Amino acid sequence: MPRHSKPPTTIYSWNVNGLRAVLRKGDFQSFLAAHQPDILCLQETKAEREQVVIDLPDYHEAWSSAAKKGYSGTAIFSKTAPLKVTTGFPAAITKKFTLVDSEGRDVMDEGRVITAEFERFYVVTAYVPNAKDDLSRLPLREQHWDPALLAHCKRLEKTKPVIVCGDFNVAHTELDLANPKANVGNKGFTDEERAGLQAFIDAGFVDTLRLFREGNGHYSWWSHRANARARNIGWRIDYVLVSASLRSAVRAADIHADVMGSDHCPVSVVLRG
Repeated sequence: MPRHSKPPTTIYSWNVNGLRAVLRKGDFQSFLAAHQPDILCLQETKAEREQVVIDLPDYHEAWSSAAKKGYSGTAIFSKTAPLKVTTGFPAAITKKFTLVDSEGRDVMDEGRVITAEFERFYVVTAYVPNAKDDLSRLPLREQHWDPALLAHCKRLEKTKPVIVCGDFNVAHTELDLANPKANVGNKGFTDEERAGLQAFIDAGFVDTLRLFREGNGHYSWWSHRANARARNIGWRIDYVLVSASLRSAVRAADIHADVMGSDHCPVSVVLRG
C-alpha cells in the first residue's frame, strides 16, 4: 500500500466580516460549493448559531460567539468530527496573562479562539484583537494576547502538531502590504505586532504561503475605500501557520482573492494524507 494512501486534507480560513451578510449575498454558498474544504475556520462571524440560517449537512460545527451581540466570533466547520473542541484559552494560559484591555473589557468574552483536536493534529483558529487606530489595544496585544496565543499553541504541540490560522491583524513584513512605508507605526504594522507574529516563526511555526509565494502582491484584506481591492492595494493579515513537523506534509497554500463577500478573502493550505 502506498505510504500516503489517504486523501489530502484542505483547510481554509476566512474572516467573513459578518456571516449573515455573506450568506444573504450568496457568496458563502458559492464558495462552499466551489472549494468544499475539509475544515473551514471562520473569524468575525458576528453572530450566534441560532441567528444564522445555514444548512451544512456535511459538516460538524463548532461556534464561539462574543458576549456582545453582532461582534467578533469564530467558528470551525469540519467534515470529520473533531475528537474534542474547546473555546478560548485553558486556565493554564489565562492564569499567566491579563487578557483585559485598557477599558476593562475581557477579550475572553469576545469569542476569539476555537481549538479542535483531530486524529493527526490540532486546528486553532483565532481572531486576533485589532490594535485600534489609537493603538489603545496594542499593550494588550504585545504583552498578553499574542504571547498567550503562542503559549497555547506550544502547549498543544507537546501532544501533536498544530495548525493555527485566522485573522492575525498584522502584516508580518514589508512584503505583506502594498504601502509599507506609509503605514509604519500604524495599527497592523507596528513593531510590536510584527514581533508578535515573528515569535511564532521563531518558535518553529511555518508561514505556509511563503513556501509557495515570494514577493509582494499577495494580500488577504483590502480597505473599502479608494477601490483598493480592484487595484490590489491590500494587506496580508490572514495566515495559516503549521508546526515544523507538518512542513513536509504541506502540498499547497494559497490566497483566494477571487472569493468575494467580505473585505477579507479566504486563505488555505492542503496537507497530504
